[in-house]
Amino acid sequence: MKVAVMQPYLFPALSYFQLVGGVECFVLYDDVNYISRGFINRNSVLDQGKVRRFSVPVPGASINRRICELAFSPEVSGIVEGLRHAYARAPRFAAVYPWVSEVLTGEDRDITTLCRHAIEATFDYLDWPVSITRASRLDYDRDQSAADRLIAITRLQGGDHYVNSLGGQRLYDRETFASQGVRLSFLKPREVGYSQGQATFVPQLSMIDVLMWCSRDRVRELLEAYDLV
Repeated sequence: MKVAVMQPYLFPALSYFQLVGGVECFVLYDDVNYISRGFINRNSVLDQGKVRRFSVPVPGASINRRICELAFSPEVSGIVEGLRHAYARAPRFAAVYPWVSEVLTGEDRDITTLCRHAIEATFDYLDWPVSITRASRLDYDRDQSAADRLIAITRLQGGDHYVNSLGGQRLYDRETFASQGVRLSFLKPREVGYSQGQATFVPQLSMIDVLMWCSRDRVRELLEAYDLV
């Protein structure tokens, strides 16, 4: 069984969702320190041909606090309205905007809960079952090395195959994982594109952009456009 572990991000890029959809169990790595200037609370969308960053405030955020100890601010009306302005003419706006705005304005502002809601709502929209849990609820030795923590989480979930994002090639080696009975692979996204209502394609935007411009069938195709290496 394949397992992946990643920090909770709010409507991140397509490759993150490829990782979620490509494993039998996805673990939100929320018992590690908060990452400033990362993708936990922000991403980018396309607004009239220009890349626009959206960022949800996280009161009290610090690299000395764990993700599971923090919550998003409820002040997101500007972001929600910005998405309406950016995508009102996109072909899937009517089908996507209501539930995206519902996620962003959700009452429970816990970072992990809200990010999990965003991921699950996306896959529910696609009729694609996923299994998601949070690392902060698991019982394992958190004083181990980074690789050993991931191996422990994988084995706790009954997995024997750990899948990491491609950037992990600089951090983890297959021999370390294999020595503990876990296969290690890396997800390598293929180069893809889709119509954004303009001549030039802008990659690496929030999944919101994909959802607004693509049919459900096309989104499913994009989610499978990767290789395990």
